[in-house]
Amino acid sequence: MKRWLRAMILTYLSLLFFGSFLAVGMLRTGALEKSLPFISEIEIFLYYFFAGAIGGSLRHLYMFCFYYMRGELNDYKEWIMYIFYPIFATGTAVVAVTLIQSGILLVEFTEFEDAPYAQISIAFFVGFGFNRFVNKLNVVSKNLFETNNDKHNNNKSEINE
Repeated sequence: MKRWLRAMILTYLSLLFFGSFLAVGMLRTGALEKSLPFISEIEIFLYYFFAGAIGGSLRHLYMFCFYYMRGELNDYKEWIMYIFYPIFATGTAVVAVTLIQSGILLVEFTEFEDAPYAQISIAFFVGFGFNRFVNKLNVVSKNLFETNNDKHNNNKSEINE
């Protein structure tokens, strides 16, 4: 991987990481709401979004530095992971909290008056472990939407083995 591409990815991940903290601070203080009044309607989702961004960018910053220090950033195909996975993690974090709050995924939250700390923490963990969460989500959706034909085919393959 070329030096300029490594510098670009490192800058991007750093800006995403620190920028998300700045955005959360601006949300918390009400600075964003003053300039954009509609923010109050989606504020809670923005907390989840930025928590997912912090988790996703932290994980990929760590991975980038880890592989850089080992001299293993040679595959040009990997740069796309460092760019897009943190973006995917932000939306996935919002969806994960929504799935939990809807009751589809069973996690019980303790309510606080100031902020939904547990939900924000889950959003961070989903962002950090984005690929693991998506793998689990894939298993859940496969089991949830499995048709009778799928079950019949699975039973046949188990018998044949």
